[in-house]
Amino acid sequence: MNLHEYQGKEILSSFGVRIQRGIVAQNAQEAVAAAKQLTNETGTSWHVIKAQVHAGGRGKGGGVKLAKNLKEVEELAGQIIGMDLVTPQTSAAGKRVHQVLVAEDVYYPGESETSEFYMSVLLNRSTGRNMIMYSTEGGMDIETVAEETPHLIFTEEIDPAVGIMPFQARRVAFNLGLSGTAFKEMTKFVTALYTAYVKSDSSLFEINPVLKTSDNKIMAVDAKVTIDDNALYRHKDYVNLRDIREESAIEVEAGEKGLNYVDLDGNVGCMVNGAGLAMATMDLIKQAGGEPANFLDVGGTADAARVEAAFKIILKDPAVKAILINIFGGIVRCDRVAQGVIDAYKNMGNINVPIIVRLQGTNADVAKELIDNSGLDVLSATEFQAAADKVQEVLS
Repeated sequence: MNLHEYQGKEILSSFGVRIQRGIVAQNAQEAVAAAKQLTNETGTSWHVIKAQVHAGGRGKGGGVKLAKNLKEVEELAGQIIGMDLVTPQTSAAGKRVHQVLVAEDVYYPGESETSEFYMSVLLNRSTGRNMIMYSTEGGMDIETVAEETPHLIFTEEIDPAVGIMPFQARRVAFNLGLSGTAFKEMTKFVTALYTAYVKSDSSLFEINPVLKTSDNKIMAVDAKVTIDDNALYRHKDYVNLRDIREESAIEVEAGEKGLNYVDLDGNVGCMVNGAGLAMATMDLIKQAGGEPANFLDVGGTADAARVEAAFKIILKDPAVKAILINIFGGIVRCDRVAQGVIDAYKNMGNINVPIIVRLQGTNADVAKELIDNSGLDVLSATEFQAAADKVQEVLS
């Protein structure tokens, strides 16, 4: 589950991570009130107006602006709220901005120069350990840094049995070139950040930039936080942080119907039982010259109602030119799935794209006979290759 910047910062702050303080606003008037409150609480005279959408690169799209007075706060907030923000991480249509974060200015003058760093915490799947990835090149796309200057990216792997050790936090601060007060502040920041990552059951923390202020404080100026959905039962308070306006409407609807669905940019809809078979089916479609339009796992109870719901979800995508149903009947009987397909087809009426059904496993022969004798415009197969050939045939 992805969070907005202000939500991620609230979680970080609750674990003792220093953050750039801010207040979320739904309109220009609330933004002005938030700016006044921030000035009273922090003394800041300038404010940063930041669009709150689930996408990076907001500044490049015009979603992050600096306001030097309350009039500019009102004007900029009014411009950003309601805009369709296009960034390198959104579609060409962009994402509608519903709220902004009014944040304090932390780039104030002082005894030393400010410095920006990159830092993230995530799982290294090859080693099964959590990893802190960090760089002196904060404020930049980490992909660009990795491609052009890979020697400026450091990693610190954490043994899950003991957690982050003090020497590791010190090594991070040393590699970032810090000393004195800033060195000590960074060790505290890294330790608190890792603790927050583990205790919040997150799958990703990305802070870009981590800022060393002119008075040697270390703080998170941005926060991209992704919570592991499988752990939400342990964090009831996090569930309410979900913003479905930022998610695909089709994926949200599929989730409500108990379907595991991911929207993709292809032309062949998939309906499969089991995640592993779904991945193999997507490979099959690619091999046949098509592109998968979705990942859809209907699970082990592929009855008529579930199949009909899956059909309706897939057909919401206008790019779909064919539908491949690939079911392995282990727990579920193939003949019941076949009857479900037939019933769903009849209930929905006219389905104007070709449907290929491949059923293998328990009662597969009975299932094929049901499909073939149904009188419906449905192509049946029992072998993987036969299904691939039929996909290729209907696409051509």
